[in-house]
Amino acid sequence: MIQIAVLGYGTVGSGVVEVINTNHESINKKAGEKINIKYVLDLREFPGDPVEDVLVHDYETIINDPEVQIIVEVMGGVEPAYTFTKRALEAGKCVCTSNKELVARHGLELLEIAREKDINYLFEASCGGGIPIIRPLNSSLTADEIDEISGILNGTTNYILTKMAEENADFEDVLKEAQEKGYAERNPEADVEGYDACRKIAILSSLAFGCHVDYEDIYTEGITKITVEDVKYAKGIGMSIKLLATSKREDGKFYAMVSPVLVGQDSPLYSVNGVFNAIFIHGNVLGDAMFYGSGAGKLPTASAVVGDVVDCAKHLHRNIMMSWSSKRLELMDIKDVEHPFFVRIKGSMTGDIGSVEDVFGKVKTVGVPDVAGEFGFVTAPMSEAAFEEKAAKLPDIITRIRVRA
Repeated sequence: MIQIAVLGYGTVGSGVVEVINTNHESINKKAGEKINIKYVLDLREFPGDPVEDVLVHDYETIINDPEVQIIVEVMGGVEPAYTFTKRALEAGKCVCTSNKELVARHGLELLEIAREKDINYLFEASCGGGIPIIRPLNSSLTADEIDEISGILNGTTNYILTKMAEENADFEDVLKEAQEKGYAERNPEADVEGYDACRKIAILSSLAFGCHVDYEDIYTEGITKITVEDVKYAKGIGMSIKLLATSKREDGKFYAMVSPVLVGQDSPLYSVNGVFNAIFIHGNVLGDAMFYGSGAGKLPTASAVVGDVVDCAKHLHRNIMMSWSSKRLELMDIKDVEHPFFVRIKGSMTGDIGSVEDVFGKVKTVGVPDVAGEFGFVTAPMSEAAFEEKAAKLPDIITRIRVRA
């Protein structure tokens, strides 16, 4: 029998307990031994909940119990999760987590401790919720040189952008609705400003490229400035706006960024709507592949965590190697990254297109019948720096959105 402890009995923690109890027969068979939840750590009481029988309030009970071989950290945040995780690994206990904030900030250090102790620190649920992506990157795709990872990595923002497009609704109205339905946090900053997606693409990039990508080095822009007018223009040119997290290798150089992007119908990411997530990968041998599914939620995330528990059970005293080295990956200056831009500008298409093309060269114009006093255009691919230089010459520009080429 393999004894485990669950740190945190919130949404994901209760999901982990539910998944193990519901599917215990198949889980035990796949693990090769019975997996038993010996402890659940939480500061709160849960009267009437079966978890009462295993509930503890002091981490020392868990860390000092030699029978506990696997710890599931689903507390969220950096502290005390970091301290608890580090102590567990140093004590020779495997750790599984869904905590992307912790993995993005301290994952490299914690992986190195696990490697030294010949145990495992696994985090499948940290990037795509229930979507399997860490394990494929670490095993199935190891024969490939990964050139690109682009993903819709946050269900909250994808839900908001989808509803804005479907209902021609304002950002603030849809955000309020998302909060009422439980799709958005009361403080949605980490989601809508792109920070959540930034941490996830940092983790995926570190694994895909084998070097450490610091999330603080990644250019990040959220969706708070996207308007209903932007959405109408997107529809007018047969595209949709997505919050994309991208890391890419171009001519031996790497860049990573998170921002709203116009995606065309020829992209598999175009039709990823609602709270669903998707991760697109391009390898030099594989070509294109996409992983799609529920990127968040109690049971999908818990399913991925329990999958890691099973993996740990099968490799209790054998480290599963991950290609995340301490060598820092130098990222291109975002000013040198090239793509087309969609631009909205005050004026009339007939009267002002000449001044636009004097600055940007030949562009594709876009008009929306019920948006007056302005028009839109799409530029040829150019660097961020070149765009900013040109845009400065046209003071009537309202906004710009990058276009996925």
